[in-house]
Amino acid sequence: MAKALLIENGVVITMDANRRILEKGHVLIENGRISTVSDMALDVPADVERIDASDMAVMPGLIDTHAHAGHTLTKGLGDGSDQWMDITGRIYAQATDTEFWAAEAALSALERIKCGTTTAALLFGGGPDIMRTETPAAARAHLAAVLDMGVREVLAVGPNRPGRHVYRTYDQDTFIEREVLPGEQLAACKELAEEWTNRDDRIRIALSLPVFDMAELQSETVYNLLCQLRRLARERKLLLIQDGHRDGSIAANAAFDLFDDRSLLAHCIDLTNDDMAALKRTGAKVAHNPSALMSVSGRCPAPELAEQGITVSLGTDAAAPDRPFDMFRNMFQAHRYHARHFRDDRVMPPEQLLEMATIEGARALSMESEIGSLEPGKRADIILVNMRQPHLWPPANPLQRLARFANGADVDTTIVGGHVLMRARKLVHHDEDAILDRAERAFGTMMKRAELAR
Repeated sequence: MAKALLIENGVVITMDANRRILEKGHVLIENGRISTVSDMALDVPADVERIDASDMAVMPGLIDTHAHAGHTLTKGLGDGSDQWMDITGRIYAQATDTEFWAAEAALSALERIKCGTTTAALLFGGGPDIMRTETPAAARAHLAAVLDMGVREVLAVGPNRPGRHVYRTYDQDTFIEREVLPGEQLAACKELAEEWTNRDDRIRIALSLPVFDMAELQSETVYNLLCQLRRLARERKLLLIQDGHRDGSIAANAAFDLFDDRSLLAHCIDLTNDDMAALKRTGAKVAHNPSALMSVSGRCPAPELAEQGITVSLGTDAAAPDRPFDMFRNMFQAHRYHARHFRDDRVMPPEQLLEMATIEGARALSMESEIGSLEPGKRADIILVNMRQPHLWPPANPLQRLARFANGADVDTTIVGGHVLMRARKLVHHDEDAILDRAERAFGTMMKRAELAR
């Protein structure tokens, strides 16, 4: 159980229903949850740990609603996105073992801690549609590392797109090779869901499903796969995530009763009127990824969707081939992305961007009653941002400074569930160099197996 902790004297940005900002505020944490948020000094026992947040913004931990497991160890591979996609698919299917997924998970969690992302939703694999779910082993290794690092995560597991997929399973330097079928992937997903339901409040299992076009949906194989995933998601009350919606695909999938208010749809570019109507009708949520490759080829109408009352959150699509987990960078990029489209700098003001990265992110993950704002009763997922820096000075308009000028390296302290994971940019419970060294070893093994030059 996390011990009591008092954060005092900071600019507290609550993101509560009234969007209160306390210029000199105090937050008391007890038993892993926020017990008091006040602009009055709090009388607490002498043995309560204190953090002086003078010159810092105190705000909810950032929530990244769309990223990928595996990608932090494929950065810099290939000369462009198409080549990276091909290489990554070969790596995931042919060159990874459980140590790769564990080491990569620790590295990914480290990056998130250091940039203030306390919760992230990750697809287990991806890129060229390679989900390493032929057994639960790789996901178990990933989740064990995530738990050890202390961050909060929604891990989306699911089947590949129907087709022939051949994977290798390693025992040190030897491997066996076999074709992986959707049925065994579904069985592994169900087993993971059963294992992790109510096991630890920091981990949730979600289900992922490829985005199907209308022609594919006429296939009996695809339809049966969709029905099985939909049934499992609703029986277990799991989030259902689809990665890659565009240009009519939302309406096509919604026609098969796939979506409800526990559905999260990533990218959502070049939407049709029918797509937007389906979002409104079903209650499905959107993960907008302004730094993703899909946002180069098309545009997500995030401001227009939000105006219609549709939940629009912010995702990084991290970590490769060309973007980090830095949510501050994505806030600024989202603003410029849409301001350029409308030729209006007033589009997506700072408060809206911070909402997308906090409370709207929580709502997209169906976790708004637990995280996303600083309110009594919610889990104490909190970050402190060092505002006494040249690029964040002078001390006025904290929302604008955070959404327009801050970056992940400005995060001083990261707290999840009342546990301090980083203080003064130093990990509290882990050796950062050891995590980097472990990731480098896993990377070297993977590169050798994939016959790639370092």
